[in-house]
Amino acid sequence: MSHDPPDTFGAYIAGEFCRTENHREIHSPYDGRVVATVCDAGPAEIDAALDAAVEALPATQALTSEQRANICAEVARSIRRRRDELALAICDEAGKPIADAEAEVERAVFCFELAAGEAGRAAGEGQLLPMDLRPPGVGRLGLVRRFPIGPVAAISPFNFPLNLAVHKLAPALAAGCPVVLKPASQTATPTLRLAEIIQDSAWPKGALSVVPSTRAAADLLVTDERTKLLSFTGSPSVGWDMKARAGRKRVVLELGGNAAVILDETVTSADLEAIIPKLIYGAFSYAGQKCISVQRIYVVSPEKGALYTEFLERFVAAAQATETGNPREHSVLIGPMIDEANARRVESWIAEAETLGARRLCGGERKGALIPATVLENVPSSAKASCEELFGPVCNIERVASFEDAVAAVNASKFGLQASLFTRDLGHSLRAFNELTVGAIILNEAPSFRIDHMPYGGVKDSGFGREGIRCAIEDMTELRLLVTGSL
Repeated sequence: MSHDPPDTFGAYIAGEFCRTENHREIHSPYDGRVVATVCDAGPAEIDAALDAAVEALPATQALTSEQRANICAEVARSIRRRRDELALAICDEAGKPIADAEAEVERAVFCFELAAGEAGRAAGEGQLLPMDLRPPGVGRLGLVRRFPIGPVAAISPFNFPLNLAVHKLAPALAAGCPVVLKPASQTATPTLRLAEIIQDSAWPKGALSVVPSTRAAADLLVTDERTKLLSFTGSPSVGWDMKARAGRKRVVLELGGNAAVILDETVTSADLEAIIPKLIYGAFSYAGQKCISVQRIYVVSPEKGALYTEFLERFVAAAQATETGNPREHSVLIGPMIDEANARRVESWIAEAETLGARRLCGGERKGALIPATVLENVPSSAKASCEELFGPVCNIERVASFEDAVAAVNASKFGLQASLFTRDLGHSLRAFNELTVGAIILNEAPSFRIDHMPYGGVKDSGFGREGIRCAIEDMTELRLLVTGSL
């Protein structure tokens, strides 16, 4: 297969692309070829980006609701026009199968369309507050409005290099906040291409910077008081450390997970025809490198129950039938992991689980950065493959005796992002909603389900705060009260 020559991108500082002293090659996780060259921003460039964000705030604050809505809508149209280019960049840099990369671009379009719809409400959704609840307030009226909080520092991960950046950029544009965004080093060009798109819009120059950089250089985004909100998506250890050092700014953390699924006793053999494809995609697509990838499945079944046996057999057969390989092929579900080091980590976690007593039913044979769909049974809760975020194409299956046992097993995790329940029992649905300590419960669908308007985030080690366009706009604005009176 022929390939285009690699592109070269400067860092995007205060509305302009610029070359820096530090150049870095991005290699394909699949075949190692150079797919792009990117200029890293150093401390001086990041400092300049922060200065520009502060200087641009009056201009972004002055934008009308109509102007902000029009900017977001135009960006959405421009992303769609460059759909194929953006999808291929995601595929080559992240190793994401091309069908999923194309879906990611469509989600980015949808996010900016949502932001366009929310732009009028971001500042204009006022509230009239009666003041006559006490005698001094008689004759007065309170008006509450939202105003842009100020410059936003955003740090996005490799696994959704466009859409998770858009979840920070689109609400910022809708709210009227300047942004300095650090993309993941391995997947920098989708956001740099997005910067090109925003550069051609009416968004004020200087109000956006995209700064590929080392973690050390980007630490200024965490600690500097010029930023008023830090939005981070990544690992729990890094995220909680950032929150501890972020000072007085607001912090939103979207961290890890090890999503669990319950199949209760109302599920029938006939239901498996619809359930298994959902769970196969949820567990193994994009090599399981999603925060809400299916990692644990609990089947409520009596000892040696027929449903558990049938589910296990059919799930393993479906896992073995998934295609692993070149992410540019539309038939491929599982591409490479982001690098061989992570593939080796997953391989070692599989081995540890087996040593502790788990049974491997299929998969596990690593070839470079590729690991096929792997199914484990009866993984001890102490094994990393169970208690940590695996972030690889591995799914654990366990039989439990009762619905109560399943709920307890889900809640035993230190993570709490999303979980799902397959059931026909309304009582179980409501109990799951009341008792599962997670950010969202998805009924009769994989926990990897997400539509971008949803309040998205978790509890425990899974994060702090919520993303989703409307929720993010609320975090990026602050309430201000006007109390009327007469002389």
